[in-house]
Amino acid sequence: MSVQRDAGADGIRSGLNRRAQLAVQNQRVFPYLVGVTALTAVLTGLVAYLIDRKDFPTFGVGVWWAVVTLGTVGYGDVVPHTAWGRVLGGVVIVCGVTFISFLIAIVTSLFVEAKGEADKDALQARHDELLGLLREMDARLQAIEKGDADTAA
Repeated sequence: MSVQRDAGADGIRSGLNRRAQLAVQNQRVFPYLVGVTALTAVLTGLVAYLIDRKDFPTFGVGVWWAVVTLGTVGYGDVVPHTAWGRVLGGVVIVCGVTFISFLIAIVTSLFVEAKGEADKDALQARHDELLGLLREMDARLQAIEKGDADTAA
């Protein structure tokens, strides 16, 4: 059973990785990042609303707090005062900083990888061009050598 779960998790990860690479290749990274961040904010806002209704009286207030906290801005207009609210706040702050750092690192590495693939294609084209020139020069040299051998005979 755990093998199936691991295979499922690997499938999800590879699917997300494919989508991220496709987003970079199509230069649609911004909507992808906005979607992931919005989903995280909504889920975190819901949790905040469910565990601390005193400080987060509505779902909207919970989402607002999650957005501000995930973005590491922290306006201070909504602040958790209960122990569970503060625990959630600490987790969201750490997740926000980590999330932003990982996203920047992932997007940067995908851009570098895409640039490397483009460079690799350009290098291959240049290699093929130079190989063709060398073959042409070799054919000319062989013709010259054959001409010298015919002259000497």
